[in-house]
Amino acid sequence: MSQEIAMEWKPKHNPWIVCIPIMLAAFMFVLDETIANVALPYMAGSFSVSRQESTWVLTSYLIASGIVIPSVDFFCKLMGRKNFFIFSIILFTVSSFLCGIANSLPMMVITRILQGFGGGAVLPLSQSITLEMWPVEKRAQSMALFGMVVVIAPIIGPVLGGWITTNWSWPFIYFINIPIGIFCVYLSKKLIEDPPYARKQENVKMDTIGFYMLIGWLTCMQIVLDKGNDADWFGSTWVCWMTFFAVLFALIFFVVQAKKKDSLIDLSVFKDGNFFFGTLVQIVMHGVLLASLAILPQFLQGLMGYDAFLSGLAMMPRGMGAMLTIVFIGTVGAKINPKILTVAGLVVLSISGFMLCNLNLHIATVNIAIPNFLMGIGMAMCMIPIITLSTATLSQKQMTNASGVQNLLKNLGGAIGTSIVTTLISRKAQAHQSFLVDNMTMLNDNFIQRFQAFQAQFQATFDNITAGNLANNLLYKQMLQQANMGAFRDTFEFCAIACVVIIPLIFLIKGIEKKS
Repeated sequence: MSQEIAMEWKPKHNPWIVCIPIMLAAFMFVLDETIANVALPYMAGSFSVSRQESTWVLTSYLIASGIVIPSVDFFCKLMGRKNFFIFSIILFTVSSFLCGIANSLPMMVITRILQGFGGGAVLPLSQSITLEMWPVEKRAQSMALFGMVVVIAPIIGPVLGGWITTNWSWPFIYFINIPIGIFCVYLSKKLIEDPPYARKQENVKMDTIGFYMLIGWLTCMQIVLDKGNDADWFGSTWVCWMTFFAVLFALIFFVVQAKKKDSLIDLSVFKDGNFFFGTLVQIVMHGVLLASLAILPQFLQGLMGYDAFLSGLAMMPRGMGAMLTIVFIGTVGAKINPKILTVAGLVVLSISGFMLCNLNLHIATVNIAIPNFLMGIGMAMCMIPIITLSTATLSQKQMTNASGVQNLLKNLGGAIGTSIVTTLISRKAQAHQSFLVDNMTMLNDNFIQRFQAFQAQFQATFDNITAGNLANNLLYKQMLQQANMGAFRDTFEFCAIACVVIIPLIFLIKGIEKKS
């Protein structure tokens, strides 16, 4: 594709002002992907269901938003992009209220599906509108603002959710969306405008087959990724069948998209090398981001004894690192080669992952804060330039479709990454446990010394047999903690290596040609 990008359309209003409702709406959507995580135990208690059943609150939201994301281009043609953006915010806001008043798990799942349908379009639309308002050479600044949403909102989510749930009640994590949503709708009507190619079109046809195949594919795949580890993956018959249908629906979906004229998404954007390789990098990065956000609170709460609010607070340095980097990129980032920034960011991400490999059960909070701070720096340093690079050679007309496709694949990367690390922790913990158990015998001098020391402590209160049992139980508990600790270290190492592996892809991406 030619590097020459047509820039016929320019917004009437100052792009920085137009960005206010766009960024607020995107922030709401991304925040709601993680804010509910810490409130799940409270929801489970309110609805009288198990913690495992309550995870459908998260799964239903991800499935619904995943279905809408690649359909964005179609609905923009059907309704006009501005109208669809405003409709999405209204649906998201109304369903947020319904989530807050839900009094049963089925009602909550239905309202979360509605919320996902409303919010799913917000992020790709926000990305495409933001990218179009600036010329290519100035997109680094706009992506710095967009990066603030993508990187910081998921980090703030658990902290804010923990604080609201602890001090108020879990429904308020949804009620806070209502005033923000109303404000976004008002400003969007006043400031946002449709360029000629994003206005309502006549005789728009729905790709019915593609849409149904998309629903089947994403639903089956999300269920497998969420529940597969609990069911021993392919050792379970239903997981095998769900995987089969997910692959079947996915194949039919992509064949239909490639051959049909009025397809749901336009796959021709993958012919653009920048978009193809840039999207691959973002899939892995999003997987690392969401995976680390999922397992680090588990480590802090499960092994270190932190509560939900403190574990979220311990991760706040990641947001501080991201914020500082975003300010830096927004001011001087345009003067630095974005490929160099991306590679440097991936290196910093990898370093932070390897630092987390040195965790133990006696660490101070600073040992969590420093690698988290570096992770925030690395994520912002590579996330913003790679979005700019991946869309640099696309025309404005392609932007809405490309943003939808890219965000769909990033969401899949996040879901797959989270599933992989959850399985790794489970399997690695079993492996470490098997190794450690072999050393817990009376043939091991270290074990004998620890056993006798604990037994002597308990003998002050209990008889010899009871003291021996208690000492043995205490050692077994410590062994489980060490096995889980080893599993977390191995998983953080996997994330660090994943960041290193994708660095060569950066060199396959063309740089941005600056206009004189």
